[in-house]
Amino acid sequence: MSFDGSARLINDAESGRLSDAAKDRLRLTVERIERLEEEKKAVAEQIKEVYGEAEAVGYDVRALRALVKRRKEDPQSRREHEALLDVYIDALGDD
Repeated sequence: MSFDGSARLINDAESGRLSDAAKDRLRLTVERIERLEEEKKAVAEQIKEVYGEAEAVGYDVRALRALVKRRKEDPQSRREHEALLDVYIDALGDD
């Protein structure tokens, strides 16, 4: 649900009071955000459990996190970043 500007948010601009419709919209918005925050918390816990399972079977969690992060990146952007990183490593002699 996106705000299309059709709902009047303030009854009286000088009083700063919200109309009943605006109060309802605000309440619904806050409740929606709260539900999404709870869902986000649940998903974060599930991800933590999956990393725990991966560690239990011998995978390196740090490497897995790096791999997941890398796969999110745009391939072209990743290649440019890796090329620049290689230049920096070479310049510092950190091989």
